[in-house]
Amino acid sequence: MSTRARSLQAAATQAVSHGNLRIAAIQMASGPTVAANLSEAEVLIKLAAKQGAKLVALPEYFAILGLKDTDKVAVREQPGHGPIQDFLSRMAKKHKLWIVGGTVPLWTEDPHKVKNSTLVYNDRGEVAARYDKIHLFGFEMGSEKYREEATIEAGKEVVVFDSPFGRIGLAICYDLRFPELFRQMQPVDLIIVPAAFTETTGRAHWETLVRARAIENLCYVLASAQGGYHRNGRETHGDSMIVDPWGIVLDRLPRGSGIVIADIDHDYKARLRQGLPALSHRVLV
Repeated sequence: MSTRARSLQAAATQAVSHGNLRIAAIQMASGPTVAANLSEAEVLIKLAAKQGAKLVALPEYFAILGLKDTDKVAVREQPGHGPIQDFLSRMAKKHKLWIVGGTVPLWTEDPHKVKNSTLVYNDRGEVAARYDKIHLFGFEMGSEKYREEATIEAGKEVVVFDSPFGRIGLAICYDLRFPELFRQMQPVDLIIVPAAFTETTGRAHWETLVRARAIENLCYVLASAQGGYHRNGRETHGDSMIVDPWGIVLDRLPRGSGIVIADIDHDYKARLRQGLPALSHRVLV
């Protein structure tokens, strides 16, 4: 066992004894084969559970990052049915933890599109929340060009829900650039952002955006990312991280597959909000 793994195990034991809540973000470099991606995700979920995590978040497109954008349409699932959803439910029940299922390609009436949906499963394997990505990524710089609107139907609803970890708000990747979305989540204790930021945009803006959302909302942010080179030639930035309400990065993973893990402390958050009551000082709403 690595030194880092031993220290995480020790911290997990201490966290349980102090009643803190342990959360984890999984980072992957997913490929075009659903079965292979689910197999890797299972290993990483098990690792997070062994280290004491009670909530685990997977990255955007964790189950498929295809050779073509339309590949995800070919494996889209009806809500409540399909191998990706069955996998998430089974993992949540098996490990007795909450799973935020990155994003799952779900059915729409348009046969050429999907909903890019975050599904949250409780520790009984039941769906506790669903968020459909609202802001669709569009980017063109040099040889890079992305148009999510070509294969994704945008969502419309801001989603915040109650959980044992406090009030959780859900966002996906490009949503990070739109702070008004997160203001609509108030009150919120933890924001979870599965992502697949490109290396170009991630290198420039990822950490700044993640930390800004934590600071301005005085809440924890868990950002689970794709991080590496993909079979389709795409490079994603990675740098999955957990950030506290003061903007401090508690844990991060720059590249490759693995996990980041940290405790959330609601008493600490409350003290920060009392000392800096910026949320109650808002004038423009």
